[in-house]
Amino acid sequence: MKKIMVIGCPGSGKSTFSRALHKKTHIPLFHLDMMYWNPDRTTVEKAVFRERLSSAIQNKEWIIDGNYGSTIELRLQACDTVIFLDYPLEVCLDGIRERRGKARTDMPWIEDENEEDAEFIEFVKNFNSQSRPKIIELLDKYPHKDIFIFKSREEAAGFLDKI
Repeated sequence: MKKIMVIGCPGSGKSTFSRALHKKTHIPLFHLDMMYWNPDRTTVEKAVFRERLSSAIQNKEWIIDGNYGSTIELRLQACDTVIFLDYPLEVCLDGIRERRGKARTDMPWIEDENEEDAEFIEFVKNFNSQSRPKIIELLDKYPHKDIFIFKSREEAAGFLDKI
């Protein structure tokens, strides 16, 4: 377990899990949101994002958290371990509500605690029917990887406890 990708629905706790994993393993941690977003809520150019990601992947060890569907297979090819936080919708929506208004190391701005991004929430609500099947299909293409799929925060916490 040297090159680890952490994926899952927004709000599942990918960054929180990744920070805990980093703390236990001391493997360098990279957040895709920090590579992709500017503090003013604009995005970097696609080439800049890909360059940042490629640079992180070149490291001897890494934990990379985030989905970014267009780069999942690139990370799958480079990783040895996949952690998929495959939680129910309500758990993810609660996670999104709980993080609003809080400073985060994985995002270059603080989300307004009273602001709900309707488009983002719609994406989250459709994650299990639209994004999840594509993720499962990709994971099936890489059976030689160590793949851990957790269905609850308790399962993920148990995994971390064993490290």
